[in-house]
Amino acid sequence: MTVHFIGAGPGAADLITLRGRDLIAACPVCLYAGSLVPEALLTHCPEGARIINTAPLSLDEIMAEISAAHAAGQDVARLHSGDLSVWSAMGEQLRRLRDLDIPYDITPGVPAFAAAAAALGTELTLPGVAQSLVLTRTSGRASAMPDGETLENFAATGATLAIHLSVHVLDDVVARLTPAYGADCPVAIVWRATWPDQKIVKATLGSVIEATEGARGRTALILAGQALGAEDFAESCLYGADYDRRYRPQSADSPWSEWSDGDD
Repeated sequence: MTVHFIGAGPGAADLITLRGRDLIAACPVCLYAGSLVPEALLTHCPEGARIINTAPLSLDEIMAEISAAHAAGQDVARLHSGDLSVWSAMGEQLRRLRDLDIPYDITPGVPAFAAAAAALGTELTLPGVAQSLVLTRTSGRASAMPDGETLENFAATGATLAIHLSVHVLDDVVARLTPAYGADCPVAIVWRATWPDQKIVKATLGSVIEATEGARGRTALILAGQALGAEDFAESCLYGADYDRRYRPQSADSPWSEWSDGDD
């Protein structure tokens, strides 16, 4: 028996890995976070599967369901939205499974920031503009931010920021980012990326408050940084005609020339 933690992706039912789909189809028990995981994914469950929406359950109740499946020798598909590596509350479940000596594995999913970038048609790291992406959030009732992990500190790096779970405090986000990035810094807010009701607003730090008036909600990702929509950036050397690399050595003296013969 194994508990399969599966990243169910950002919303579109077909944005799930083949491994994740196949694991769902093979598990007689499925626990899913019903507030964010699309019900269309449940069509992959086998006939007669026990399907449990964990949105109204406590951690103790979730673990009771898993323990019951373990006692019955039934594999469990545990679905969380996006990717499980960030803000999934998976860590506390894994700790309890280790204490109970219940086997588990993890299948990654498409994260929200990647889905939002795709919806925007943009790359979040551009040569000479930004080479780092910071995934962060503001403090909330469920989890406070550590003292050093402030928007001000992250903004000081000039990196592209992907700010989760914070659109309801957008005014505060803007006030904290503007001193470092400037009022003309590009911002994009993507609500429910890849869902049928996806919505996008592109603006600047100076205009985004007005641009989103009356349309804040909670399920949205804020992206901020000069890489958003930038056109004046250098091309990567990787594909430059004179760039010496393993698969395209530029001379017989290239350290990569020995790799050009054989199976490559």
